[in-house]
Amino acid sequence: MTASSSVTSTGFDQFGLNESIVRGIRELGFESARPIQSETIPAGLDGRDVLGLAQTGTGKTAAFALPILERLLKSGGNNPRALVLAPTRELATQIATEIQALSKFTRLKLATVYGGVSVRTQMNALRKHPQIVVGCPGRVLDLLQQGILRLREVETLVLDEADHMFDMGFLPDIRKILASLPGRRQNLLFSATMPKEIRGLANDLLRNPKVVELADAAPASTIDHALHPVAEPKKRDLLEHFLALEECNSAIVFTRTKHRARHLADHLSKAGHRAVSLQGNMSQAQRDRAMSGFRARRYDILVATDIAARGIDVSGVSHVINFDVPNTPEAYTHRIGRTGRAELEGVACTFITTNDRGWVRDTERMIGSRIPLRPIEGFKLDPNEKPEVRRQSRGRPGGARPGGRPGGGSGQQRAGRGDPGGAPGRSRKRRA
Repeated sequence: MTASSSVTSTGFDQFGLNESIVRGIRELGFESARPIQSETIPAGLDGRDVLGLAQTGTGKTAAFALPILERLLKSGGNNPRALVLAPTRELATQIATEIQALSKFTRLKLATVYGGVSVRTQMNALRKHPQIVVGCPGRVLDLLQQGILRLREVETLVLDEADHMFDMGFLPDIRKILASLPGRRQNLLFSATMPKEIRGLANDLLRNPKVVELADAAPASTIDHALHPVAEPKKRDLLEHFLALEECNSAIVFTRTKHRARHLADHLSKAGHRAVSLQGNMSQAQRDRAMSGFRARRYDILVATDIAARGIDVSGVSHVINFDVPNTPEAYTHRIGRTGRAELEGVACTFITTNDRGWVRDTERMIGSRIPLRPIEGFKLDPNEKPEVRRQSRGRPGGARPGGRPGGGSGQQRAGRGDPGGAPGRSRKRRA
């Protein structure tokens, strides 16, 4: 029975999905297909290759998961038929969790494989003959070379966040994995940006693909983002200013180094905040506890390095605060994209010192617009030097809005535009 014959309220009936899949969609609360889904799901269902250029938080997982589930329900089989590769353990876990939820009312099985944890549990999961394998390239290749993971029957390959895989040096591993797959298969490649290396991979991998280009270097329109000048020694005080705002109910704070993330989280905890760090020196078990605690709201503040800037989908993050500017302009939109997801509103604050003027210039060039400059009263730069940032010609002085406080900064990526005291009007309707 198809969705169109029984359930029309989800908005996914247009795809004619199996009723068991529709039940999973309905239980997740997805009400209407988002643009990346409407554009790619029909092609995926037809067996076409897909190149999707879209930022994180746009619904990509369901865009590739739903065609995979539909195909598996029709074809059957008890060996891996779909392989999904992701750059980080957190993203692989997130993808697996959503696919499992969507397939809850089917008998399809999934295994997740990634490094940093014991391989034995993952080997046991593979012995149960899952139809779907989600993993990171390094562990997938290791299991493949040991003969534990067999991919001879894979019909669909997904590369998610391919640009980040390149950033992390995974392309050689990916090419080795590709050599072990059947030549006749469907390929789905998703990326937020298209550097020349990923363009070359796409040209080699995809055959007459359906190209859907929704990616934009500019931040999502639901994010109110701004620059806040501050002297380096005053960054902690400025952070406390934003965390004290009434509308700051959940925040991700980004730092440049692992050491700084750990110490800042410790400082915030001692100051009475429910804070936890997420950085690369942590074991997988520690990272899992940090993320699960943040998702469950046992922690209000996640202090992270860029390991969390991609693929971490935590609903309702009200603020992203760049305690340190990112290493590259491209990382800016990925970081602040942790808020304002699924069309909710959010606020992003970036602390800039006199040393960050080059980064500001390059980032504004990349996103194609000026980032509003909103000084906060009581926080000043070195009087002998000011960063090369200019106020937007449009907008209100000091970032104030009608009814707001002059000179007040935006505390988050999405709350009331430019007014730290304005309560954000967030829509809670959830979409896939």
